Parts: sequence; structure tokens; C-alpha cells
Amino acid sequence: MKTLFIDTKVKIKVDKSKIEEISKKLPKNIAITYSIQYKDIAYKIKDILSRGHKIKKFSQILGCTIPKFSRDTRAILLITDGRFHGISLAYETKLPIYILEDNKLERVLSKEIEILKKRQKASYIKFLNAEKIGIIISTKQGQENIKKALDFKKKLKDKESYLFISNNIDTREFENFQIDSWVNTACPRLDMNSSMINLNKLKL
Repeated sequence: MKTLFIDTKVKIKVDKSKIEEISKKLPKNIAITYSIQYKDIAYKIKDILSRGHKIKKFSQILGCTIPKFSRDTRAILLITDGRFHGISLAYETKLPIYILEDNKLERVLSKEIEILKKRQKASYIKFLNAEKIGIIISTKQGQENIKKALDFKKKLKDKESYLFISNNIDTREFENFQIDSWVNTACPRLDMNSSMINLNKLKL
């Protein structure tokens, strides 16, 4: 069975005067990223900002990728809705992240990053004290890491471990299993809103 992907588009008019005003709050060297539904809008905003800024990178952001930015990038402008991607980008890049939604600019706050760090620290401690480990594996293209999961399972000498394979991972289902700690080998951002820990955060 073939899978058909159809891009959806947000119907928002770009207010040129507002974007020009917003540009004054941004440093000279910036990167612009966007969610796919904001692609057309992102191109229009790029054209406006290019007059006063150096656009070091212009790309779509995906939930399961961690983009790289040049060293001279001073901030990232994220065109999207919500704060999920913004918080993860701020945590991963250590750069100032500005979220542009409906012609309004907001910056990701340091306290939002601290909340994420504390959650991840708690997940790590939970893993260390766990007796039963659930290892999450995705069958989705680009997220499938069966070999890494199997290698990790072999290293868990003092813990019981179980493999859970799924196409769509629903963390609400975790409570149906007697597992002390969940280790994620799929989308690296699944740990944003759950108690699981990403495999790359563990050193065994």
C-alpha cells in the first residue's frame, strides 16, 4: 500500500510592516526554519528580512531531525505554531530562538529550557534505578534503529529489558506495561513531553 503525503498550507497574510518592525529585534546573522505548512509564508518573510539580515540557513524543520547551523549564526527565527520545536531547538543549539506565529514574535525563555533539563535528569535517574527497561523501536522510515536497540539490549546485563516495536508510538499506552523506565531509539524529540530517555543520552 502506498502512502501519499499532501502538504497543508496555513492561510495567513504576511504583514510587511510588522515583519520589518520585528526585524529590528533580531541580530544580523540569523537562520530561518519553518514547519511545512508555513513554507510559502516563510519564503515571503525571508525576502523581507534578507534586506537587513544575513540569512545563514533557510530550511524546513522536522519533528525527528536535529538541524545544524553555522558558527556565525546568532539566532534562529522559527516560523510555526506552538512552542514544541522552539524549545527543542533552544535546548539543542544553545542559540536564542524566536518564534514567529501570526506576525507576532516571542522568544523561548530560559525557564522553559530548565524545565526540560530537569525532566531529562529525572528520567536518567529513573533509568539508573530501574529493574525493567522498555526499549522503544519505530518502524517508520528515518526513525528505525533496530540494530542500535539490539546492541543496547545486549549491554543491559543487570536489568531486564524488553523490545517494543510500533509504527505509531503512543506514550499513553506505557501504563499498560510493568516497565520501570522507557528508552527511546525512535524520534529524538519523543522525550520532550514524556518520562522516557533517549538512547543517545545514555552511556553504557
